[in-house]
Amino acid sequence: MLYRFKSQASADIVMLEANARQLLDIMGKAGGPKGIITVEQIPAALAALEAAVRNEGANQHNHDSFAVEGHAEDAERQHVGLHQRAAPLIHMLKDSLSDKKDVVWGV
Repeated sequence: MLYRFKSQASADIVMLEANARQLLDIMGKAGGPKGIITVEQIPAALAALEAAVRNEGANQHNHDSFAVEGHAEDAERQHVGLHQRAAPLIHMLKDSLSDKKDVVWGV
């Protein structure tokens, strides 16, 4: 299943279900087939996503400090991190907040 996030303030974002549910969980939203992040909820959603991205960055830095230089696994070098998955939604939320528009999915 695909999730399509929509806002009148930006272009649509399409994500795979697992990735969308992860981001929705971080924001404290139910990952149902339909939903809304109201303008009033956007600041908290943004704060939660940005904190999770920072936390991932700190954890990745700690993990890298134990790695032997030049011996990273191919899978690790090609890993798509939370910061990459969350970036489009973070941009949408910021645009939506500045334009005072809700973000919806499944409608």
